[in-house]
Amino acid sequence: MRRILAILMENEPGSLSRIVGLFSQRAFNIESLTVAPTDDNSLSRMTIATKGDDKVLEQIVKQVNKLIDVIKITDITDNKHIERELLLVKVGAMNDKTRTEVKRITDIFRGNIIDIGKQVYTVQLTGDADKLNAFIDALQHETEIIESARSGCVGMARGDKALRI
Repeated sequence: MRRILAILMENEPGSLSRIVGLFSQRAFNIESLTVAPTDDNSLSRMTIATKGDDKVLEQIVKQVNKLIDVIKITDITDNKHIERELLLVKVGAMNDKTRTEVKRITDIFRGNIIDIGKQVYTVQLTGDADKLNAFIDALQHETEIIESARSGCVGMARGDKALRI
């Protein structure tokens, strides 16, 4: 089962490697990992998306929670939550027909063309993983995908629930 973990931790060297180490010790794969400082520069927020056995993940969560750098960890999967990814994709735009089709698909998915070259467009799109996958699939039918980069999942609970001290 897919799980999304949100972790509030001290913004210190080695914090990330200690958390990721717990996953690798249990041979548990991390699907995506995002981490950045919060509005308080002494704290970072990490979002981990993973799939696997719930019992093993429960043990990992308990061990992560015991780490000295970790302030709070929560599994946001079971509650109402918002999750997004950022996709940057560079596509071939060799002729007018292809450029028009890339623009049309980008508009349908509410993306933005953020860079235009002589024969290349770079498109930015945000959304959940299903939306990004559908966008890539639609583009592949119309043009060549030259390069792509995805941020990985970030997420938070809806409503009043918040991950804070």
